[in-house]
Amino acid sequence: MQNLDALVAEAKAAFAAVTDPDALEQVKARFLGKSGQITQHLKELSALALEEKKRAGAAINSAKDAIEAALAGRREAIRLAALEARLAEEALDVTLPGRREDKGGLHPITRVLERIEALFASIGFTVADGPEIEEDFYNFTALNTPEDHPARSMHDTFYLLDEAGQVAKNVLLRTHTSPIQARYMRAHVERYKGRETMPEIRIIAPGRVYRVDSDATHSPMFHQVEGLWIGEDVSFAHLKGVIADFLRGFFESDDLKVRFRPSFFPFTEPSAEIDMAFMGGALEGRWLEVAGCGMVHPNVLQSAGIDPEKYQGFAFGFGPDRLAMLRYGINDLRLFYEGDQRFLRQFA
Repeated sequence: MQNLDALVAEAKAAFAAVTDPDALEQVKARFLGKSGQITQHLKELSALALEEKKRAGAAINSAKDAIEAALAGRREAIRLAALEARLAEEALDVTLPGRREDKGGLHPITRVLERIEALFASIGFTVADGPEIEEDFYNFTALNTPEDHPARSMHDTFYLLDEAGQVAKNVLLRTHTSPIQARYMRAHVERYKGRETMPEIRIIAPGRVYRVDSDATHSPMFHQVEGLWIGEDVSFAHLKGVIADFLRGFFESDDLKVRFRPSFFPFTEPSAEIDMAFMGGALEGRWLEVAGCGMVHPNVLQSAGIDPEKYQGFAFGFGPDRLAMLRYGINDLRLFYEGDQRFLRQFA
């Protein structure tokens, strides 16, 4: 029979060399399993005389107890080591700066659009919407844009491809939100068809638009907010009042000048560019072009089914991106669309 003291020492050394709980159980089987060395010693007792069997059995049981105690101790040591490693890994360093919870926020352009909508809603305008993939008719023809107008060129407009992979000249990404006005006027006329008098149209049309252009002040995708007011007695004086009131409300300043410069747009006559100048701050006294406007052209009214002898009105178009640049002091339009969290976090 093997020396039991040596067997206990061997078991202790084997347990001590193991650091993994699963490996420890495998080592345990070598000494205490059904085919382990302790079991083999117990099987050998049958060949001994009675008195010798008693002495040998007591010695084997004592060795077994010592090995089980060593096993339990090693199990606990491995558990404590794993716990300490986990605690060390997950320890809280109170000297580190605090981690604030990241909060989402509205994009600055979205903030500006919501502000514009709220200001126009306060004077009776509702918000209209329309498709971004538009028909040539609504984007150009219904707005009195001639066939040879430069905007119809592929150098200025994104045209879509047909199923054969050819340019579909009648389907494009809208270049402005004016098609919304054309669609709305037609739907309005249809809604009140047969009535002697048609209710006024007073809408703004915000949305994304697309043009082949990209630099510090232009983007291939940008935003527009166009407005339309059609009625029996709507005049250019109303247009001037609405625009001046909006700009002073948007920039929260009564100390702001607005002027209307004669211009040309196919869908309005007369037409004007809208300039404004701050009377204080870094841009004091500098005139800035912020929008275009004019009285709706009779051809546009007729295309929508509205009698230009009875109704008239005005339209205007602002660039919310440009207004955002002025409001927040941004000098490069591309910053709004690069997705740089360092820039956008300022507005969260």
